Amino acid sequence: MSDEAEPGFVRVRLDLSYDGKDFSGWAKQTSRRTVQGEIEDALRTVTRSPVTYDLTVAGRTDAGVHARGQVAHVDLPAEVWAEHREKLLRRMAGRLPLDVRVWRAAEAPTGFNARFSALWRRYAYRVGDRPGGVDPLLRGHVLWHDRPLDLDAMNEAAALMVGEHDFAAYCKKREGATTIRTLQRLHWVRDTESGVLTAAVQADAFCHNMVRALIGAALFVGDGRRPAGWPAEVLAAKVRDPGVHVVRPHGLTLEEVAYPADGLLAARAVEARNVRTLPGAGCC
Repeated sequence: MSDEAEPGFVRVRLDLSYDGKDFSGWAKQTSRRTVQGEIEDALRTVTRSPVTYDLTVAGRTDAGVHARGQVAHVDLPAEVWAEHREKLLRRMAGRLPLDVRVWRAAEAPTGFNARFSALWRRYAYRVGDRPGGVDPLLRGHVLWHDRPLDLDAMNEAAALMVGEHDFAAYCKKREGATTIRTLQRLHWVRDTESGVLTAAVQADAFCHNMVRALIGAALFVGDGRRPAGWPAEVLAAKVRDPGVHVVRPHGLTLEEVAYPADGLLAARAVEARNVRTLPGAGCC
């Protein structure tokens, strides 16, 4: 995966959003509907191209997860970009289904890689705990928890999780992939009018199921089934704990992806590819 487009191609940054309800995640699959598949098909159609141009995304979301601030890039032949750039957004809007939108398409700066150049990703997870359930108009984006939640206890637990750690206890392990991440922010707020609790979860990167597992642990603290120190104890063990529940995906939304200044994009991409170890850990 190069940080530069091949000669004769232009790297284009796409900013997009989608409702994940009816998608089997981001990554294209042979027999399932996915966000990547829909966008690549639409791009091929509107540019009248005989080939599919592959997208690289900042964060590969799971089935049912939404995105408001997703970022991807695609390398297009220079002549295709020159011909279609002015009308690409309008044509894509006419071709794409209504549950996915591309809001911006622009030539990317030198060194830009949607995945590896990112400094951080910020997700929001929304939970309602009112006895009567969730507002029907919000049900596709808010999880209902059937016990009252203690906001202060959840934030006490969250503060113990922030920092660089091995999040193996909260991740679905993938062969050859590290589970070391820097959790930059984990904080809950409650909207006084709707009663909905929203967790802001920000990290340099996330491993598979990490956000939903962190939320599951927080809910057990919030409803009193676990003490505030329990999620950090699970984290320190560095192994998957059967007591950590991975919550349903529909409450999760990718809100924003941040990138460094243009001149630092390539260096960030190199840094992000480095194999990570924690201070004091042995090498082999």
